[in-house]
Amino acid sequence: MNLKVVLKKLIPIGMFQRLAPAYHYLEARVASQRYGNPARELHVIGVTGTNGKTTTSFMIHRMLVEAGYNVALMTTVGNGVRHDIQPQVAHMTTVSAPELQRRLRDFCRQGAEWVVLETTSHALAQHRVWGVPYEIAVMTNVTHEHLDYHGTFERYRDAKRRLFQIAARHGRRFGVVNADDPSAHYFSREVPRSITYGIQHGELRARDIKQGAKGSRFRAVIDGDEYDITCQIPGEFNVSNSLAAVAVGRELGLTRQQIESGIAALKEVEGRMNTISEDQAYGAVVDFAHTPDSFERLLGDLRRSTQGKLVVVFGSAGRRDEAKRAIQGEIAGTYADEVVLTEEDDRDVDGHEILEMIASGAQKAGKIRGKNLFLILDRTEAIHTAVTRVASAQDTVVFLGKGHEKTIERADGEHPWNELETVRQAIRAHRSNT
Repeated sequence: MNLKVVLKKLIPIGMFQRLAPAYHYLEARVASQRYGNPARELHVIGVTGTNGKTTTSFMIHRMLVEAGYNVALMTTVGNGVRHDIQPQVAHMTTVSAPELQRRLRDFCRQGAEWVVLETTSHALAQHRVWGVPYEIAVMTNVTHEHLDYHGTFERYRDAKRRLFQIAARHGRRFGVVNADDPSAHYFSREVPRSITYGIQHGELRARDIKQGAKGSRFRAVIDGDEYDITCQIPGEFNVSNSLAAVAVGRELGLTRQQIESGIAALKEVEGRMNTISEDQAYGAVVDFAHTPDSFERLLGDLRRSTQGKLVVVFGSAGRRDEAKRAIQGEIAGTYADEVVLTEEDDRDVDGHEILEMIASGAQKAGKIRGKNLFLILDRTEAIHTAVTRVASAQDTVVFLGKGHEKTIERADGEHPWNELETVRQAIRAHRSNT
């Protein structure tokens, strides 16, 4: 049993929460010193944001690997050096300070000189990344999420802004900021130098965007320079993520060819806009989207590209931001023809109560229970039900919220889970019965 668990048992919860920042600060300092301050031996690129930070991290990492850099990666989905990326099993992005420092030391032993570190608001607020001298800070966007922990949007935004404040003191002291986000100026003003990017705004802009089921092609334009970008991951939001990678490449002095070929080399990220093909007639997509903004972007893209019926399957995690549940339900009800609500790490919260909260939003958007709104708590059953609701080549069914995760959390603990394989099995079973 670790010290944190012992303290939680001995100290009243209210007092522990007040003491938690000091505890995490001391834990991080001790861990950094224990492993010999490994981050000081690395050039660190930090990526933060509500949505898109995992894919952006993978894009930057792959671009640098293709350019010959000895670069490590640590994200929600996986971690490792160069092409040897191992799956991340824990349900967290930035791991605890001791584990973070242990992994950084391991990266150094493997010869890594750079690391792309996906960094969350929790990690920044809790000092988990103390002692990490970020040189480049990347912000993808800041939207409604984690208010159960931070309390207000402003505190959430300010926690993420700490990444740029750290970067302002180290190395290149450089920032990459999504100018299409309303909070952009809060971030860019924290660093001496920055590049802003975006589809609508920014110094680095996307032009002549051509989107398809297998990705996007566009021109990235800045200061008279142009890059012909091929992004093999679908969705307009991945155009924005690609622009962030271009900005990092420019700062590091990569050639046009290195930037273009590096971004094109990334074919997919597990649980991010993964297309499932089991010889079925309809389209099937698995994505980790679990915030209102990611729902708006992803379902908006799929609505525009789906000529037939759009069916969406999702839930909302227990012990997490409750305020977003009805909002997600309304967004899904607006864009999708049919909505199937199910579990998503309910933990010790009554799953039926969670589904009712989401359903209130879907009903506000006009969905009717039993007709185009279905509440099915068991996620496997919900997935099987969803594939029976689509049939033609013009239809699409999308499964949101679990993505790459390898467990699902219920009241009795964690259970093995593989969303991609569960969807494949459901499609195969339905196909064999029709």
